[in-house]
Amino acid sequence: MALDQTTTAPALEINALKKSYGAVEVLKDVNVSMAPGEFLVLVGPSGCGKSTLLNCIAGLEEITEGTLNIGGRDVTNEPPKDRDIAMVFQSYALYPTMTVAENIGFGMKIRKVPVDKAKAKIDEVAKLLQIDHLLDRQPSQLSGGQRQRVAMGRALVREPKLFLFDEPLSNLDAKLRVEMRAEIKRLHKTTGASIVYVTHDQIEAMTLATRIVVLKGGVVQQIGTPHEIYDRPTNTFVADFMGTPPMNLMPATVTKKGLLFGDQEVVMGKGWSERKLPEQVIAGIRPEHVFIANGKADLRLCPEMVEHTGAESFVLFHLAGKQFLAKLPGRFDEDALGELELEIDRTAVNLFDVKTGERIDS
Repeated sequence: MALDQTTTAPALEINALKKSYGAVEVLKDVNVSMAPGEFLVLVGPSGCGKSTLLNCIAGLEEITEGTLNIGGRDVTNEPPKDRDIAMVFQSYALYPTMTVAENIGFGMKIRKVPVDKAKAKIDEVAKLLQIDHLLDRQPSQLSGGQRQRVAMGRALVREPKLFLFDEPLSNLDAKLRVEMRAEIKRLHKTTGASIVYVTHDQIEAMTLATRIVVLKGGVVQQIGTPHEIYDRPTNTFVADFMGTPPMNLMPATVTKKGLLFGDQEVVMGKGWSERKLPEQVIAGIRPEHVFIANGKADLRLCPEMVEHTGAESFVLFHLAGKQFLAKLPGRFDEDALGELELEIDRTAVNLFDVKTGERIDS
């Protein structure tokens, strides 16, 4: 079941959007353009404005300033029913007295789609979502994951220009969330649908998105692919928010040879002295870019705590007066550990301005 994405117009275009409640500005000058077939994830902490932005796209909230286009059409002042969208909610929003088939097909019934055509569509979508054996059941007889599939089925039969998902997996347990993430990813690959997806879970954002919009306090911090946002965060907020565990953000002094963390210097190698850098920086080092030294050590540190996760361990150190976490393979006897010799992946070190937190690319 592939959706028609032949149009060259952006699936969604948001221009200079602002949203205020009285004197409180919730969204501040948001600009986003999304190509047909993209999976765009809006992510950020609670209260950052991501659900408000989704509601503005849906027409459930009036925008204060700016414009909104869906499929090349200006829908800024259009009601939700005329925007050619379909929403999947966190709460499933299923009719309890209707069967699965009736829930999926309810919108088509309202639009007076012929019965035989509606049944064929219901069967097609149910097969795609692997719930064709559940069509005669009622929502009370389904698991949380099955109910979410029904909610997605109800949206899919619409074949809209844009799908909007509002934290659809937050009511599910951890195991089901992993399963449903894979299901949604498979669904997107199969249908080629244009999806805007809201979550506070950055793992969901990283695994599902073709592009991510990171929000903080109603302001877009960065828009990019998962790799761009993970490897080259635009500021310390994105660096800290995206990644589990988060990036180590360490105060460092720039020397001619490299970076000085307290009394330990990491030599950064060829071309370092040519970079125009401030004397003090914040160095961003992800825990997985720290290794047991296989030669000359960059750092010599004594572990303070070890957390075993199975095949690997999170080892906590102190460096330059701050906690410094390494994600190391294997298991460690915490009581027997002495000083460890460590090296870091210099190519993966990010530098940020001490005052502004912005990325330094010079």
